[in-house]
Amino acid sequence: MALYENVFIARQDVPQTQVEALTAQFADIVTGLGGTVSKKEYWGLRSLTYRIKKNRKGHYTLLNIDAPSAAVKEMERTMSINEDIIRFLTVRVDALEEAPSAIMVRSAEKSDRPGGDRGDRWGDRPPRRERPRFGEEGGMPSAPISTGEEE
Repeated sequence: MALYENVFIARQDVPQTQVEALTAQFADIVTGLGGTVSKKEYWGLRSLTYRIKKNRKGHYTLLNIDAPSAAVKEMERTMSINEDIIRFLTVRVDALEEAPSAIMVRSAEKSDRPGGDRGDRWGDRPPRRERPRFGEEGGMPSAPISTGEEE
């Protein structure tokens, strides 16, 4: 059997519980035709790069599949019929990755940052009152302003 990674995007107005039900439905199709689904990852509601079928966001889900090609084709056929699925992509891979995907690792790193997702906005910058003013020592160099007329 071949190894596949499948990512599908569900519409933004579908509740997360229904997305999980869709994931279980697609996994059942694969297992019913002799395959296995080793990993299911829900990546959350994410913004799309451009509008697809009047949707600006979508629920992303990843499936790692070990199945014959007939099972994958049937799953893709079911996805194409389902109105709640905006897009899907299935790629054949040499090995399935058991560790969390890059998307999940990145989102975990974001939540560990101080200040939430935005990080420390100003870094080590001192407060405004402690910074030197224009023309003061350590500030912008003060040079005579030329009016354009020679004296």
